[in-house]
Order: sequence, then structure tokens, then C-alpha cells
Amino acid sequence: MLKPTIDDIVIVGGGTAGWLTAAILAKKLNAGATGSVTVTVIESPDIPIIGVGEGTWPTMRTTLQSVGVDEGEFMRECDATFKQGAEFVNWQHTPAPGESHSYFHPLSAVFHSSYDFNLAPYWLQGTSELPYDLAVASQSRICQLGLAPKKITTAAYTAIQNYAYHFNAVKFAAFMKKHCIEKLSVRFIAANVLHVRQDVSGGIAAVQTDSCGEVSADFFVDCTGSKALLLGEALGVGWHSINNVILNDTALAVQVPYPTPDWPIATHTIATAHEAGWTWDIGLHNRRGVGYVYSSAHSSDERAEQVLRNHVGPQAEKLDVRKIKLNLGYRQQFWRHNCVAVGMSAAFVEPLEASAIFLIEAAANMLADQFPRSRAALGFVEKKFNDTFRLRWDKSIDFIKLHYCITQRRDSEYWIDNCADKSIPLSLQQRLAHWRLHPPGKYDFDYAFEPFVLDSYLFVLYGMKFDTDIRHNLSSYADIGRARALFAEIDRTTAILQQQLPSHRELIEKVYQYGMPVL
Repeated sequence: MLKPTIDDIVIVGGGTAGWLTAAILAKKLNAGATGSVTVTVIESPDIPIIGVGEGTWPTMRTTLQSVGVDEGEFMRECDATFKQGAEFVNWQHTPAPGESHSYFHPLSAVFHSSYDFNLAPYWLQGTSELPYDLAVASQSRICQLGLAPKKITTAAYTAIQNYAYHFNAVKFAAFMKKHCIEKLSVRFIAANVLHVRQDVSGGIAAVQTDSCGEVSADFFVDCTGSKALLLGEALGVGWHSINNVILNDTALAVQVPYPTPDWPIATHTIATAHEAGWTWDIGLHNRRGVGYVYSSAHSSDERAEQVLRNHVGPQAEKLDVRKIKLNLGYRQQFWRHNCVAVGMSAAFVEPLEASAIFLIEAAANMLADQFPRSRAALGFVEKKFNDTFRLRWDKSIDFIKLHYCITQRRDSEYWIDNCADKSIPLSLQQRLAHWRLHPPGKYDFDYAFEPFVLDSYLFVLYGMKFDTDIRHNLSSYADIGRARALFAEIDRTTAILQQQLPSHRELIEKVYQYGMPVL
């Protein structure tokens, strides 16, 4: 007979997904206290971490603060820098020889388009002569200038400009492991899982390990990556592929040292479009992480490596390139019985908008907030979780596809195929058809759990010069005086920030040396 209460949680798999989930569960569920749950992580000593997920969202600040991490210590230990958004280079159209064009998707606009005032319709009327990303966001110009999002006197986890982090994913996993064990009462077992034993209900009763025998628990979290040893292999939950929508299936990664110790550090991810994919360029404290995400149906591996090396430049000649196969899609269920998958065992969408770690945080937080301490509640929470994350992943896929399908590039079969109707989800096609005559607004985003909000769509659409014809209802956007005043206020704010904020490299060096003040 199964125990009616759920008291013991086992997370199988470490890495970013496993240790971040452990930290959130242990903190929110008061692990280690009398009468509370126990949280145990079983991590293989033989399976290396993939270690290329180096970008986060601002939610990571809340997560780290909530689990008791010192921001300065985290940054030093993980080679971390500040991230203020992304710059998309050569996505709009095929660049002529020697040409380059770009737009920014910053982490925040000055005025929230859903709750403050939507400036997009006024920008479309020519109320501001600046490109959209520069007109509505001081942060875009701060990124252009290489400035930091705060000052050394700004308290830890607080911001002058909204920010996230870039970090070394391998070091981050090790840092969180140490924090979980030493400060959050998380138990740790170094072992390989050999077999999964199911219970009478079809759920999981225990896992058999190579060095610690059988480990039983009431609830299991699958953080075993693409293998999905628990949810996929043991419980038989299938995989829904999205390779007909997102065409990239391979990545090449390389670590590029800075030419000098004082070399400027970009305060945003740089995503550059190429013939069969795009390169990421992420500045850490001591190096850049650079990679090429591409479609093997449109490029050979040899040609892809050449594109990557050409992008890096002469430095690339002596650097080793690592190849990573990408299995894009999501589980048909994320939670079944007493097992939930988090991270790549649940789903994976290419890293264009750095959503992977955010969705780990989101899954762990919902699991902790809704955690069923009674088996009688399992089915109810399972359905809520599955419905929520199916929505989150479908919406993420739509947003990532948006970058590809509104481009004017037609210089290769890759871009032609990305713009074909058959590769664009119907939900996105319908939105784009509507937005040809109506700028996106608050009524287009009616789900609390959409990962990408209205402002994100506006930055990409109008950064890519998407054509919205609003002549038929110009009278709806007659508050031009207010719009001009807000655009002018953004300009004034930007001018002040340019005078006050240090360079990104300057702030990082101070944070590493002195840490940050705590409120």
C-alpha cells in the first residue's frame, strides 16, 4: 500500500536544472525542518554537463536572492557578467558586402506597453525618428555604449536598468551544488541510476544505483537531460518534435579568450544571422562564449565550422570547437504520476532568446508553490502543471519562430524554408495577419504564463521592420502630444544614464574586488 503523504523528494540529475530545482524546492518547502520534506539529488559522477546555457532572464536575480545567494560571490565564482538584452545582427535582410545592421531586444522599455502607454502606434506614425528599439528603451542605447546596468553603490540584486546574467554554466552548477548542500540541507548522492522500479499505481517507487543501492522516495524530479531516464524511458512519456518549425538541430561552441585583460565586455548577447543559422556571442569576465546554431539539412558540419571560425576571426585558428546535437521539442506530458521533468528532459527549444534556464526556474517554482503533500492531490496538480507548461512551450516556440519568419532574407534555402507557411504555426500566422492592420496590444496577451510579453514582440516586430498599416483607425491613436512628451522623457532619461553609469568592464572588476552592498 502506498504511503498517503509525500515527504521525500529525489531529483535525478544535477547540472543547472537539478541544482537550481533543488535550491528552490529546499528553500520553499523548508527542507531539513522537523515535519517538512527531504530533498535529495542523485548526480552521476561520470556524465559531463553540457555547459553552454550561459544566458538568463531577470527572474534569476529573484531566484538567487530568494535562496540566499550572495550576488557578488555568485558572480566571482561563476565568471558572471551583467546581461541587459540581446542584439540581433543582420536578421532583417541580407547584408551587402561590408554592410551590417542590427536592432536590440532589451530587457525593459521605459514605459510598459500593456500598463503604461503603448508608444508603438505613435512610432509607426513617425512621432519619433529613431529606430523603434532606441526610441522606446534607454537600455538599447546603454548597450550600444557598453555601459553597465547599475553602479557599484547600487545594492545587490537591485537595478538602475533591468538586468540578468551571463555566466559559466559548469561553474554555476558547481556553485549551486555547494550552496544547496551547505546551506539548504539538500542531501547528495554521487551515483549512476541503473534501473527504475515502479509502484502499483504506475508511478516510481525507487531508483537502483550503482554505488548506493536502491533509493526510494515519494516524489521524483527527472533532470537527466535528453535521456529522460524517469519520465521518458521508465514512464514511457513520448516526445513531440518541433523540427518542422524550428529548423536548427546542431550547435558548434568555442571559448574565445579576450585579447587583453581590460578588453570591453558586451553587456548583451549578440546574435548574428548567417546563411544556415546564427551565432551567439556572450561576454563573460575572462572570455567570450561563441557558438553557431544551424540546420544540418542546409549546411554541412565542415561549412558550419568555417562560418563559426570566420565569425570569430584569426583567434579561432588555435581554438577547439565542440559539436552539440539539438533535439528540439517537448514531452507529451511534463508530469505523470509522481514524476515531473525539468530542464532538457522536459523540453528544449534552441537558445535564441535564452529561455531554457528561465523555464527551469518557472517549473521549479510552480512545483514548489503547488507541491502536493498528499497523494490524493497528485492528479489535480499534475493537470495544472501540464496545461501551464504546454502553453509556455507553445508560446515560446511561436516567439522564437517569429524572428525567422518575418525576415526579408532570401539568400539561401534555409531562410526560404523558414519563411514558408508550412513551417509557421497557425497560431503565429493568425497573429501576424492581425498585426498587419493592428499594432500588437494588451488584448493579444491574455495568459498570465506567457513567457514573452507584449514589449518583447514589439521589439522584434519593429526591429525587423514589420509593416503594420494603421491608416484605417488613426483616430484611435490621437494622443500625439502625450506620445511626443514620453519620447522626449526617454531621451532625457537616456542622457542622464549615459553620464552616470560606468562601463560594463569597470563595474564587473569592482564587483569582483569589493562585492555589492546589501540592503
